[in-house]
Amino acid sequence: QVQLVESGGGSVQPGGSLRLSCSASGTRDSFNVMGWYRQAPGKERELVALVTSGGGTNIAGSMKDRFSISTDYRNTVVLQLNSLKAEDTATYYCYAKFQRVVNVEGATTTKVYWGLGTLVTVSL
Repeated sequence: QVQLVESGGGSVQPGGSLRLSCSASGTRDSFNVMGWYRQAPGKERELVALVTSGGGTNIAGSMKDRFSISTDYRNTVVLQLNSLKAEDTATYYCYAKFQRVVNVEGATTTKVYWGLGTLVTVSL
């Protein structure tokens, strides 16, 4: 069973930085897509940043100039949060998609996993 283990959340003052890490265990497969979503109280879950196995990245427009995402391509992804604002306060969830070819015709099976979340609080 694949598990996503997150670390790095915490409390920080506005303008500060945090580094969130997520590692996938329980599989020999390499990820297809990994990244982060977040959910603030009373709001819907939203995309923060994703990275593909090919190295492509997708960072939400409002966060592009402050956040970055990287991976070691060994099923670990790191989200760097800089210049944090109060509105960045949320629970950040790790996301991973694994895709495997299951037959000679090239059919694939896809599985998606979520972490339990790590809380980021930005306040004075």
